[in-house]
Amino acid sequence: MKRGRNLTVNESNYLKTFHLTPANWLMSKKLVEEWTIVHRFTGRPRVIPAP
Repeated sequence: MKRGRNLTVNESNYLKTFHLTPANWLMSKKLVEEWTIVHRFTGRPRVIPAP
């Protein structure tokens, strides 16, 4: 799995709409229709729809 990167301010605000703590997530893959985020500590991936 590729390395995750820190979230931007807009990405963090979007994650808050899903009731997720942005400090715990890294951006792994950003596609047109979906984003793959990875938990910073457990490494568990999660797919959310792109805005």
